[in-house]
Amino acid sequence: MSDTVNEAVAVLNEKLSGADFSGTAKFDIEGEGAVMMDSSGARAADEAADVTLSADAETFKAILSGETNPTSAFMTGKLKVDGDMGMAMSLASVLA
Repeated sequence: MSDTVNEAVAVLNEKLSGADFSGTAKFDIEGEGAVMMDSSGARAADEAADVTLSADAETFKAILSGETNPTSAFMTGKLKVDGDMGMAMSLASVLA
């Protein structure tokens, strides 16, 4: 498992703490691996999810650090969304 995935799991668990998120989401980080999120938190895994967000490692790190807005990344084609768009929008507020 890559350092990027391990770092993402730690940051996402911090952001999810106290957040009201239901359903499943997968972050597919190109060339690094995948992170699953659900009501119990984030973990390194690659499973079926309600929504899958795909981006390169640089974009993903920028979103997690707050440098890049997830909606802007989507609108500019840096972030791809496959599945439940409503869930993707609720995720954007958790990540902000």
